[in-house]
This record gives sequence, structure tokens and C-alpha cells, in this order.
Amino acid sequence: MIFLRSLTFNICYLIWCAIFFTPCLVLMIFPQRFMLNAGHYWAQVIFWLLKVICGTTYEIRGQENIPKEGGFLLVSKHQSAWETIALMAFLDNPCFILKRELLIIPFFGWYLWKGGVVAINRKAGIKALRQMIKEAKEPLDNGRPVVIFPEGTRATPHQEPNYQTGIIALYSGLNVPVCPAAVNSGLFWGKDAFVKKPGNIVLEFLPVIPAGLNKKIFMKTMQDTIENASNRLMNEAEQGKGA
Repeated sequence: MIFLRSLTFNICYLIWCAIFFTPCLVLMIFPQRFMLNAGHYWAQVIFWLLKVICGTTYEIRGQENIPKEGGFLLVSKHQSAWETIALMAFLDNPCFILKRELLIIPFFGWYLWKGGVVAINRKAGIKALRQMIKEAKEPLDNGRPVVIFPEGTRATPHQEPNYQTGIIALYSGLNVPVCPAAVNSGLFWGKDAFVKKPGNIVLEFLPVIPAGLNKKIFMKTMQDTIENASNRLMNEAEQGKGA
């Protein structure tokens, strides 16, 4: 039954994207905000399809921890495509740091570009870090949150964390507060998984880490905060409390 529901969802997801993405081409000539608003609507329909077809609901916690004024870094655990969609839906005017290869994807990549992202060449090493810091300053100056997944790729639930040191350079170079975020999404929409499982996905925004901390203290504080909260959310779900 779960397989059939997942098949139905994936088909509906592709149909929805085809229906939605084509007319959105006209938004390429309008201001950026129009595309960002369209992305919010696109995400809400996906959440509805997940709930109705797969029995996968969601809960957003800790929204009071999101800074209300000024730019900040949103640093999130990454287990699934779900939180990418959710952060697009629940943050105001976010700017994502992502690999530049995503921009060549027809329609989707074009819309990412129009929405204003920082696209980097991950093979460029220190040059990519400099580019990332330089290009992230403009959205931050305009009060936009800049979103990054510090492990660089999606992790499986309870996998040993592998936080990249690039986040330290970004934190030091931008000198802005950091809002960590935890998820349990990998339990229900796993990395590269076809099957979408029923249950309650939780995205939790955590207390802000101030700018200006010692690099080692920042890294440890950020990782411990995200990992402890994500493990707590996963344990809740596995014990049936989050279902």
C-alpha cells in the first residue's frame, strides 16, 4: 500500500510541476518577488499531496526563533528534499546557497536563478568560499535570510554528521547571527528514496547563535545544537510521538 501511495504521489508531483512550471515562464520578466511568491504556492500544493496521498503531515516549531529584522544565516540539517521545499515556503524571501549545476535543470534551475541564489562551483576550493562570502553579502544587506546546508549533501537518519568547514568561513566573513534548524524528514522522505512514508515531519527552528563567536566555539555550538535537536525529533517519531 505504501508503495502504491508513493507511486501515486510521485506521478501527481510530476504532473503538478509540469502544470505549474510552464506558465511560470512569464514570471521571468517580472520582479524577483513574484517568482518567490509562486514558489511558496508550489510548495503548499506539494505538502497537500503528501498529506492526502501518503499520509505524511508536517509541523513547524520554533518560528519565534527566526530573527524578525536584518539578514541572517539559516543553517539546517539536510536529510531530504522536503526541507528544501519547506524552507522556501516558511522563510520570508530566502536566498539559497547551492551547487551551480542545479541552475542548468530546465525550468526548475531557471526559476532558482530568478529567485536569487548563490550558486557555487564546489570543485573550486578556496575560490568558491570567497565567491560564496562575496555573493551572500548582497541578499543579507537586503534583509534576506541566506540558507545553507552545512554538511553539503543529504544525510541518512542517525548517520555520523560531517559538517564542512566552509560554514566557519561563511560565519566569520559575513558576521551575522545564525539560526540553526533541525529536521526528522529522512524518516519519511529519505535520501533518493522513491517511497514516501506516513508520519509527521517536523522542522524546528532553534535559538539563534550570535555573530562574533570564536570559530571553534561556533562550530561546536552549531553542530551540537542541530544534531541534538534532530536526534530528539527522530526519536520522537520512532517512538510514535511524532506520528
